[in-house]
Amino acid sequence: MTTPPRLFGRGSYPEVTRISAVLRKETVGGALLLAATVLALAWANSPWAGTYDSLRDARVGPGSLHLDLTLGTWAADGLLALFFFVAGLELKREFVAGDLRDPRRAALPVAAAVGGMAVPALLYALVNLGAGDGALAGWAVPTATDIAFALAVLAVISTHLPSALRTFLLTLAVVDDLLAITIIALFYTTALSIVPLLLALLPLSLFGFLVQRRIRWWWLLLPLAAATWVLVHESGVHATVAGVLLAFTVPVMRSDAAGGPDAGRGLAEHFEHRFRPISAGFAVPVFAFFAAGVTIGGLSGLGAALRDTVALGIVVGLVVGKALGITASTWLVQRFTRAQMDEDLGWPDVVGVSLLGGIGFTVSLLIGELAFGPGSLRDEHGKVGVLVGTVAAALLAAVLLRLRDRRYRRIAAEEERDVDADGVPDVYQQPSAES
Repeated sequence: MTTPPRLFGRGSYPEVTRISAVLRKETVGGALLLAATVLALAWANSPWAGTYDSLRDARVGPGSLHLDLTLGTWAADGLLALFFFVAGLELKREFVAGDLRDPRRAALPVAAAVGGMAVPALLYALVNLGAGDGALAGWAVPTATDIAFALAVLAVISTHLPSALRTFLLTLAVVDDLLAITIIALFYTTALSIVPLLLALLPLSLFGFLVQRRIRWWWLLLPLAAATWVLVHESGVHATVAGVLLAFTVPVMRSDAAGGPDAGRGLAEHFEHRFRPISAGFAVPVFAFFAAGVTIGGLSGLGAALRDTVALGIVVGLVVGKALGITASTWLVQRFTRAQMDEDLGWPDVVGVSLLGGIGFTVSLLIGELAFGPGSLRDEHGKVGVLVGTVAAALLAAVLLRLRDRRYRRIAAEEERDVDADGVPDVYQQPSAES
């Protein structure tokens, strides 16, 4: 008789070690993201706001290739492509070589990500029914979760949450990003040009061929990646899609001469190790700096923005929709499968992590610009909604998870007594040869 799978069960020792390393990098990026956001808001609401606008709207790039873009557009289309490249590598690794290669483990974060996107979109649509002026175009704004921001808040809270919940949040956010980029490609492509899109397959295929052969000629790989990005951009599909497509060509595991899986690692982990610091430490903060600089106009301006149903719908979607969608999806997985909640966890833990899923920032701001147009009044109000909803979700999550902190501190103290002579907790010991 097989043992029923445990929801949020402990992962393997290698997976826990790897996730811990990822968390450390993402939380540093989240701190830089927060600093860039505060700087942009302060500058955009200062007497020197005009210089901020001039900097964001400055155009650079070759016009012959239709790449004379503003710095803000370069950040949204170019730098975020690197962000989605890293997210694509992480997602592929999780489902090919991580603990989520087991369909039973993968079902929960996938279901939670789908529920955490569907419910916020539905609530936003309900709030904006009859609003007119293209308000419904922003239905996808509250559907995204910001990985770096959510993990940074989790680190600041300094809880002793089980590693399985942290892994769940990271995996949920990565799947969420993939669904978000799919939404961008399907629903926010205004004019599709087939020829450039088909031509993009040529450098993409060559890039995939080289990485499958473990060829690391950067002088060739980087131009191929850039060519793919340019052609996807020319096709009308948002250029960040190129980042995900390139990531999916990178092998996760190395194969031996006989074609079987070898113990060696593929290039995905190597690329992720090399590009994650650039993504978290530069690409995402720079995008946040150019995207978050909205002129609020004091409390009166904030109140006027929140009276717009667009901002209100985003706040409701991020705070209520995310928590409800993720928690309900988790309950449904337990209710209609043989999976059981781990005995050490409670539903308040799930609700707390679900509230962290409401920290939508990077991709939410991007979708808002695509939905309403950069610099439009609705885009400005949407940014206010994203900021307010993100802050509200973070505060509620902090309060709830702080309340759980004392319990897990007590559990951690008890587990320390069971640490073996080597300093490794029994539950994370790697299996012996006899086992």
